[in-house]
Amino acid sequence: MDENLVVPDAELLTPGHLGCQGCGAALAMRYVLKALGEKTIVVLPACCFSIIAGPFPYSALKIPLLHTAFETAAVTASGVRAGLDCQGDSETTVLAWAGDGGTFDIGLQALSGTAERNDNILYICYDNEAYMNTGVQRSSATPWGAWTTTTPHAKRKFKKDIMLIMAAHRIPYAATASVAYPEDLIAKVKTAKKTKGTRFIHLLAPCPPGWKISSEQTIKFARLAVQTRIFPLYEVEDGTRYRFHDISEPASVEEYLKAQGRFKNLSEEDFELIQEQVEERWAYLIGLAAMTGAGNG
Repeated sequence: MDENLVVPDAELLTPGHLGCQGCGAALAMRYVLKALGEKTIVVLPACCFSIIAGPFPYSALKIPLLHTAFETAAVTASGVRAGLDCQGDSETTVLAWAGDGGTFDIGLQALSGTAERNDNILYICYDNEAYMNTGVQRSSATPWGAWTTTTPHAKRKFKKDIMLIMAAHRIPYAATASVAYPEDLIAKVKTAKKTKGTRFIHLLAPCPPGWKISSEQTIKFARLAVQTRIFPLYEVEDGTRYRFHDISEPASVEEYLKAQGRFKNLSEEDFELIQEQVEERWAYLIGLAAMTGAGNG
């Protein structure tokens, strides 16, 4: 990350949006648009942000916005990119902006096809770890042990590793990011902007109602997710070269989990199991970085 990075002043998301108080997705979009600038077209499938942006003909975004079907964000963005190319426009960035349900689950087929073709789009999944817009149902991004309306006694499946899935497509650039680290996020979006081909960013964006936290705690828990290594920050180039944002003295997962109402059903044994899983996954990722000659950034 560039330590001298300056966060741009331009605001392309207006304050009149319809997000909940403390909405991580709204903050995420604000930062991303700062990095991308005005020459951007957003393709938006069904998700929380379909509501946040506002009802037609209004929009909280100061750039073009195209609503599309739940499962088609990636392929619709590819179509927009093809149309721009036919017009000779190589400067406008096409951004597919989807939630975890529209990425990990419903939109994965279209995303995989887009990645396999290496279509020239930027795809960002803002991950709030459930289908929040329709009432907090579990998705395959929902972590083990979390309460949702469809897992009232806690989900007992681990979260799908979307980054390893995308890296397996050997796309030019993939990265994780968090609203708690805006400079890191903006730097990664700028890297993605200047990269050609399919680029993917997995962006953690807490949802206070769904996570059962107070609205002023969004950044606290987004930061703890990174510090506990539940959501490590790293980049993957061409599916083979891994680079990590170094986090020293990580916090325990129990500190992160116990303060969220969605994990209220967990026991001490559950905390230990999750801690073990986090440490195993971290060791695996660090092993991949070591094999590729990369490492901590």
